[in-house]
Amino acid sequence: MEQDTNRSFWLQASIETDPIIKDALIDYLVGVMGASVEQSVDTHESTLCLNVYLKEKNPDITKQQQLQDKLEAHLKELATIFQAKEANISWEQIEDQDWSSNWKIHFKPFTITEGLVIVPTWEEYTAKNNEQVIVMDPGMAFGTGHHATTSLSLEFIRKILTADKNQRVLDVGTGTAILGMSAALFGASRVLGIDNDPEAVRVATENVTLNKLDSLMEVSLDPLQQIDEQFDLIVANIIHDVLITMADAFNTLLTQGGNLILSGILHGEQERNIIRVFTDCGFIFVEKKQQEEWASLHFTIP
Repeated sequence: MEQDTNRSFWLQASIETDPIIKDALIDYLVGVMGASVEQSVDTHESTLCLNVYLKEKNPDITKQQQLQDKLEAHLKELATIFQAKEANISWEQIEDQDWSSNWKIHFKPFTITEGLVIVPTWEEYTAKNNEQVIVMDPGMAFGTGHHATTSLSLEFIRKILTADKNQRVLDVGTGTAILGMSAALFGASRVLGIDNDPEAVRVATENVTLNKLDSLMEVSLDPLQQIDEQFDLIVANIIHDVLITMADAFNTLLTQGGNLILSGILHGEQERNIIRVFTDCGFIFVEKKQQEEWASLHFTIP
Protein backbone atom coordinates (compact mmCIF):
# COMPACT_ATOMS: atom_id res chain seq x y z
CA MET A 1 0.00 0.00 0.00
CA GLU A 2 1.53 3.32 -1.06
CA GLN A 3 1.16 6.33 1.19
CA ASP A 4 -0.45 9.45 -0.28
CA THR A 5 1.45 12.38 1.21
CA ASN A 6 -1.01 14.96 -0.16
CA ARG A 7 -3.92 14.06 2.11
CA SER A 8 -4.76 13.25 5.69
CA PHE A 9 -5.88 9.67 6.18
CA TRP A 10 -6.60 6.84 8.60
CA LEU A 11 -5.86 3.16 8.09
CA GLN A 12 -8.93 0.91 7.79
CA ALA A 13 -9.04 -2.87 8.00
CA SER A 14 -12.09 -4.75 6.70
CA ILE A 15 -12.34 -8.14 8.39
CA GLU A 16 -14.54 -11.13 7.60
CA THR A 17 -14.32 -13.83 10.25
CA ASP A 18 -16.12 -16.44 12.34
CA PRO A 19 -18.53 -14.84 14.88
CA ILE A 20 -17.14 -17.09 17.64
CA ILE A 21 -14.06 -14.84 17.95
CA LYS A 22 -16.10 -11.61 18.05
CA ASP A 23 -15.68 -10.74 21.74
CA ALA A 24 -12.00 -11.65 21.93
CA LEU A 25 -11.22 -9.81 18.69
CA ILE A 26 -13.09 -6.60 19.56
CA ASP A 27 -11.49 -6.64 23.01
CA TYR A 28 -8.06 -6.70 21.37
CA LEU A 29 -8.88 -4.13 18.69
CA VAL A 30 -10.32 -1.60 21.10
CA GLY A 31 -8.45 -2.38 24.30
CA VAL A 32 -4.94 -2.95 22.93
CA MET A 33 -4.79 -1.38 19.46
CA GLY A 34 -6.98 1.60 20.39
CA ALA A 35 -9.13 1.12 17.29
CA SER A 36 -12.70 2.15 16.54
CA VAL A 37 -14.81 -0.80 15.40
CA GLU A 38 -17.94 -0.84 13.26
CA GLN A 39 -19.94 -4.04 12.90
CA SER A 40 -21.58 -4.10 9.50
CA VAL A 41 -23.76 -7.21 9.52
CA ASP A 42 -26.34 -8.94 11.72
CA THR A 43 -24.61 -10.86 14.50
CA HIS A 44 -26.71 -13.93 13.67
CA GLU A 45 -25.09 -14.31 10.25
CA SER A 46 -22.50 -17.04 9.78
CA THR A 47 -19.81 -14.49 8.90
CA LEU A 48 -18.91 -11.53 11.08
CA CYS A 49 -17.87 -8.39 9.17
CA LEU A 50 -16.02 -5.60 10.91
CA ASN A 51 -14.67 -2.27 9.72
CA VAL A 52 -11.73 -1.30 11.91
CA TYR A 53 -10.30 2.21 12.04
CA LEU A 54 -6.85 2.32 13.61
CA LYS A 55 -6.04 5.26 15.84
CA GLU A 56 -2.78 6.38 14.19
CA LYS A 57 -3.38 9.29 11.81
CA ASN A 58 -1.19 9.44 8.71
CA PRO A 59 1.01 6.44 9.62
CA ASP A 60 4.16 6.16 7.51
CA ILE A 61 4.87 3.07 5.43
CA THR A 62 6.83 1.35 8.20
CA LYS A 63 4.13 2.02 10.78
CA GLN A 64 1.40 0.79 8.41
CA GLN A 65 3.25 -2.49 7.94
CA GLN A 66 3.74 -2.90 11.68
CA LEU A 67 0.03 -2.38 12.33
CA GLN A 68 -0.96 -4.81 9.59
CA ASP A 69 1.46 -7.49 10.79
CA LYS A 70 0.31 -7.10 14.40
CA LEU A 71 -3.39 -7.48 13.58
CA GLU A 72 -2.95 -10.29 11.07
CA ALA A 73 -0.82 -12.28 13.52
CA HIS A 74 -3.44 -11.88 16.23
CA LEU A 75 -6.22 -13.00 13.89
CA LYS A 76 -4.28 -16.18 13.13
CA GLU A 77 -3.75 -16.79 16.84
CA LEU A 78 -7.48 -16.40 17.56
CA ALA A 79 -8.36 -18.76 14.70
CA THR A 80 -6.10 -21.38 16.27
CA ILE A 81 -7.44 -20.88 19.80
CA PHE A 82 -11.11 -21.03 18.78
CA GLN A 83 -10.59 -23.60 16.01
CA ALA A 84 -12.15 -21.20 13.51
CA LYS A 85 -11.42 -20.51 9.86
CA GLU A 86 -8.74 -17.91 9.24
CA ALA A 87 -10.13 -14.43 8.75
CA ASN A 88 -10.12 -12.53 5.47
CA ILE A 89 -8.70 -9.05 5.86
CA SER A 90 -8.22 -6.16 3.44
CA TRP A 91 -6.65 -2.75 4.00
CA GLU A 92 -7.21 0.74 2.65
CA GLN A 93 -6.54 4.36 3.47
CA ILE A 94 -9.60 6.39 4.45
CA GLU A 95 -9.81 10.15 4.01
CA ASP A 96 -9.90 12.12 7.25
CA GLN A 97 -13.60 12.69 7.87
CA ASP A 98 -15.94 13.48 10.72
CA TRP A 99 -16.25 9.77 11.50
CA SER A 100 -13.09 10.10 13.58
CA SER A 101 -15.15 11.88 16.24
CA ASN A 102 -18.73 11.00 15.27
CA TRP A 103 -18.33 7.36 16.28
CA LYS A 104 -18.33 8.58 19.87
CA ILE A 105 -22.11 9.08 19.76
CA HIS A 106 -22.51 5.29 20.02
CA PHE A 107 -20.82 5.14 23.43
CA LYS A 108 -22.91 6.15 26.43
CA PRO A 109 -22.57 5.43 30.14
CA PHE A 110 -23.60 1.86 30.94
CA THR A 111 -23.90 -0.35 34.01
CA ILE A 112 -21.34 -3.14 33.70
CA THR A 113 -22.40 -4.86 36.92
CA GLU A 114 -24.58 -3.93 39.86
CA GLY A 115 -23.29 -0.74 41.45
CA LEU A 116 -20.65 0.03 38.81
CA VAL A 117 -21.03 2.31 35.78
CA ILE A 118 -18.56 2.84 32.92
CA VAL A 119 -18.60 6.44 31.65
CA PRO A 120 -16.81 7.82 28.54
CA THR A 121 -14.60 10.81 29.18
CA TRP A 122 -16.78 13.24 27.20
CA GLU A 123 -20.06 12.36 28.93
CA GLU A 124 -21.33 13.99 32.10
CA TYR A 125 -22.68 11.50 34.59
CA THR A 126 -23.74 11.85 38.22
CA ALA A 127 -23.49 8.69 40.30
CA LYS A 128 -26.68 7.73 42.10
CA ASN A 129 -27.72 5.20 44.73
CA ASN A 130 -24.15 4.55 45.91
CA GLU A 131 -22.92 3.76 42.39
CA GLN A 132 -19.21 3.58 41.67
CA VAL A 133 -17.97 5.11 38.40
CA ILE A 134 -15.01 4.25 36.15
CA VAL A 135 -14.21 6.94 33.58
CA MET A 136 -12.59 5.76 30.34
CA ASP A 137 -11.99 6.68 26.75
CA PRO A 138 -13.75 4.03 24.62
CA GLY A 139 -10.79 4.19 22.27
CA MET A 140 -8.95 2.39 25.05
CA ALA A 141 -11.44 0.26 26.88
CA PHE A 142 -15.08 0.02 25.86
CA GLY A 143 -14.63 -3.24 24.01
CA THR A 144 -13.42 -4.77 27.25
CA GLY A 145 -16.26 -3.27 29.21
CA HIS A 146 -18.90 -4.86 27.02
CA HIS A 147 -17.25 -8.29 26.99
CA ALA A 148 -19.34 -11.04 28.62
CA THR A 149 -16.31 -12.47 30.42
CA THR A 150 -15.63 -9.06 31.99
CA SER A 151 -19.11 -8.66 33.44
CA LEU A 152 -19.15 -12.28 34.63
CA SER A 153 -15.84 -11.78 36.44
CA LEU A 154 -17.11 -8.55 37.99
CA GLU A 155 -20.14 -10.30 39.44
CA PHE A 156 -17.81 -12.61 41.36
CA ILE A 157 -15.45 -9.78 42.39
CA ARG A 158 -18.29 -7.60 43.68
CA LYS A 159 -19.81 -10.50 45.65
CA ILE A 160 -16.50 -11.51 47.25
CA LEU A 161 -15.40 -7.98 48.18
CA THR A 162 -18.84 -6.98 49.43
CA ALA A 163 -18.63 -9.85 51.92
CA ASP A 164 -15.01 -9.17 52.91
CA LYS A 165 -13.26 -5.92 51.93
CA ASN A 166 -9.62 -4.96 52.40
CA GLN A 167 -8.34 -7.89 50.36
CA ARG A 168 -5.14 -7.95 48.32
CA VAL A 169 -6.05 -8.58 44.67
CA LEU A 170 -3.98 -9.80 41.73
CA ASP A 171 -5.41 -9.05 38.25
CA VAL A 172 -3.59 -11.29 35.77
CA GLY A 173 -3.73 -10.15 32.15
CA THR A 174 -5.11 -6.82 33.33
CA GLY A 175 -5.60 -5.39 29.80
CA THR A 176 -7.28 -2.03 30.31
CA ALA A 177 -7.48 -2.55 34.10
CA ILE A 178 -11.27 -2.65 34.39
CA LEU A 179 -11.26 -5.66 36.72
CA GLY A 180 -8.46 -4.33 38.89
CA MET A 181 -9.93 -0.84 39.18
CA SER A 182 -13.34 -2.32 39.96
CA ALA A 183 -11.79 -4.36 42.76
CA ALA A 184 -10.25 -1.18 44.18
CA LEU A 185 -13.61 0.61 44.06
CA PHE A 186 -15.33 -2.36 45.70
CA GLY A 187 -13.00 -2.14 48.69
CA ALA A 188 -9.72 -3.95 47.95
CA SER A 189 -6.80 -2.67 50.02
CA ARG A 190 -4.22 -3.32 47.28
CA VAL A 191 -4.44 -4.31 43.63
CA LEU A 192 -1.61 -5.44 41.38
CA GLY A 193 -2.39 -5.71 37.67
CA ILE A 194 0.09 -7.53 35.44
CA ASP A 195 0.21 -7.97 31.67
CA ASN A 196 2.85 -9.15 29.20
CA ASP A 197 1.91 -6.53 26.60
CA PRO A 198 3.68 -3.17 27.11
CA GLU A 199 0.88 -1.33 25.31
CA ALA A 200 -1.73 -2.85 27.63
CA VAL A 201 0.35 -1.85 30.66
CA ARG A 202 0.60 1.71 29.34
CA VAL A 203 -3.15 1.94 28.76
CA ALA A 204 -3.96 0.36 32.12
CA THR A 205 -1.65 2.79 33.91
CA GLU A 206 -3.34 5.74 32.18
CA ASN A 207 -6.75 4.44 33.23
CA VAL A 208 -5.69 3.97 36.85
CA THR A 209 -4.35 7.54 36.94
CA LEU A 210 -7.45 8.95 35.23
CA ASN A 211 -9.63 7.39 37.93
CA LYS A 212 -7.34 8.52 40.77
CA LEU A 213 -6.70 4.97 41.94
CA ASP A 214 -2.90 5.19 41.97
CA SER A 215 -2.75 4.76 45.74
CA LEU A 216 -4.58 1.43 45.52
CA MET A 217 -3.56 -0.12 42.19
CA GLU A 218 -0.19 -0.73 40.57
CA VAL A 219 0.31 -2.00 37.01
CA SER A 220 3.38 -4.02 36.04
CA LEU A 221 5.02 -5.95 33.21
CA ASP A 222 6.46 -8.43 35.72
CA PRO A 223 5.86 -12.06 34.71
CA LEU A 224 3.60 -14.13 36.94
CA GLN A 225 6.52 -16.31 38.00
CA GLN A 226 8.38 -13.27 39.40
CA ILE A 227 5.60 -12.17 41.75
CA ASP A 228 6.82 -12.82 45.31
CA GLU A 229 3.81 -11.92 47.47
CA GLN A 230 0.49 -13.60 48.20
CA PHE A 231 -3.02 -12.40 47.44
CA ASP A 232 -6.46 -13.01 48.93
CA LEU A 233 -8.17 -12.80 45.53
CA ILE A 234 -6.75 -13.60 42.10
CA VAL A 235 -8.69 -12.89 38.91
CA ALA A 236 -7.53 -13.95 35.45
CA ASN A 237 -9.65 -13.17 32.39
CA ILE A 238 -7.44 -14.66 29.68
CA ILE A 239 -7.95 -17.80 27.57
CA HIS A 240 -8.21 -21.49 28.41
CA ASP A 241 -4.77 -22.61 27.19
CA VAL A 242 -2.93 -19.89 29.10
CA LEU A 243 -4.94 -20.44 32.28
CA ILE A 244 -3.97 -24.11 32.28
CA THR A 245 -0.27 -23.18 32.43
CA MET A 246 -0.85 -20.90 35.43
CA ALA A 247 -2.47 -23.39 37.82
CA ASP A 248 0.66 -24.09 39.90
CA ALA A 249 1.60 -20.40 40.10
CA PHE A 250 -1.90 -19.48 41.29
CA ASN A 251 -1.67 -22.19 43.95
CA THR A 252 1.52 -20.58 45.27
CA LEU A 253 0.27 -16.98 45.10
CA LEU A 254 -3.17 -17.47 46.68
CA THR A 255 -3.50 -17.25 50.45
CA GLN A 256 -5.12 -20.08 52.39
CA GLY A 257 -8.88 -19.73 52.03
CA GLY A 258 -8.42 -17.24 49.19
CA ASN A 259 -10.56 -16.95 46.07
CA LEU A 260 -9.63 -17.52 42.43
CA ILE A 261 -11.78 -16.22 39.54
CA LEU A 262 -11.03 -17.59 36.05
CA SER A 263 -12.70 -16.26 32.92
CA GLY A 264 -12.24 -16.17 29.15
CA ILE A 265 -13.40 -19.79 29.06
CA LEU A 266 -15.80 -21.31 26.57
CA HIS A 267 -18.74 -23.21 28.07
CA GLY A 268 -18.50 -26.97 27.63
CA GLU A 269 -15.23 -28.78 27.05
CA GLN A 270 -12.95 -25.89 28.04
CA GLU A 271 -14.95 -25.29 31.22
CA ARG A 272 -14.80 -28.97 32.22
CA ASN A 273 -11.07 -29.15 31.52
CA ILE A 274 -10.32 -26.07 33.63
CA ILE A 275 -12.28 -27.52 36.55
CA ARG A 276 -10.42 -30.85 36.23
CA VAL A 277 -6.95 -29.29 36.04
CA PHE A 278 -7.46 -26.83 38.89
CA THR A 279 -9.09 -29.33 41.25
CA ASP A 280 -6.21 -31.72 40.55
CA CYS A 281 -3.91 -28.84 41.56
CA GLY A 282 -5.57 -28.49 44.96
CA PHE A 283 -8.32 -25.94 44.31
CA ILE A 284 -11.96 -26.42 45.31
CA PHE A 285 -14.54 -25.54 42.65
CA VAL A 286 -17.24 -23.28 44.12
CA GLU A 287 -19.48 -21.86 41.41
CA LYS A 288 -19.93 -21.13 37.71
CA LYS A 289 -21.50 -18.14 35.96
CA GLN A 290 -22.40 -18.32 32.29
CA GLN A 291 -23.46 -15.86 29.59
CA GLU A 292 -24.04 -17.17 26.07
CA GLU A 293 -21.01 -19.31 25.18
CA TRP A 294 -18.77 -17.88 27.91
CA ALA A 295 -18.19 -19.19 31.43
CA SER A 296 -16.47 -17.78 34.51
CA LEU A 297 -15.41 -20.08 37.33
CA HIS A 298 -14.90 -19.47 41.05
CA PHE A 299 -12.44 -21.60 43.03
CA THR A 300 -11.07 -21.42 46.54
CA ILE A 301 -8.14 -23.13 48.21
CA PRO A 302 -8.11 -24.81 51.64
